[in-house]
Amino acid sequence: MEILRVEDLCKTYGKGETEVKALNHVSFSVEKGEFVAIIGASGSGKSTLLHILGGVDRPNSGKVYIDGTDIYSLNNDELAIFRRRQIGLIYQFYNLIPILNVEENISLPVLLDGKEVDAGRLNEIVDTLGLRDRVKHLPNQLSGGQQQRVSIGRSLMNTPAIILADEPTGNLDSKNSKEILELLKFSNKKYNQTIIMITHDQELALEADRILTIDDGCIVKNEKIR
Repeated sequence: MEILRVEDLCKTYGKGETEVKALNHVSFSVEKGEFVAIIGASGSGKSTLLHILGGVDRPNSGKVYIDGTDIYSLNNDELAIFRRRQIGLIYQFYNLIPILNVEENISLPVLLDGKEVDAGRLNEIVDTLGLRDRVKHLPNQLSGGQQQRVSIGRSLMNTPAIILADEPTGNLDSKNSKEILELLKFSNKKYNQTIIMITHDQELALEADRILTIDDGCIVKNEKIR
């Protein structure tokens, strides 16, 4: 079952001599439960692509369908709600709320939606991430690896259609990087969670089901790993 479809996506910045084609007629699709890595050099367009997939930046032209919804046919308010409910975001620098504890940070997408937190799901996520003894800790009381675990938990809390991970191990040492990757793979298998991960690390990318290579705003390779 197709969960994401990208059709002829274009994005430019600047005009005239300063115009840069960040994305140049990009098209691909992702199946539900697939783990896809997107790799490319700095400036290749991979971050722009992730921002557009996440509803953070709008394309100049083209379509992005997530679970059958053309997300750029939505107005800004509708898109914000859709993004909160259907797209989980994991950033390199965690983006946790410093005055909220672990439990509250993980629950944030549900609370922002005005819904009641599913205690069973929260507890399952906390235990899966190995954070049971840290639930009342603030972000500044956690290690980098623990903060990224909280970020993963937050992205899973609303059972989104897709999770977008932007260099999720880029700020971690090799031990924590390996643990975070294993957690992403675990959530992919346990929850059949679709994950799209941007990374510059070829070794990390090889852990995915498929690798998309982007260069000068174009998908130049679409390689199935497993």
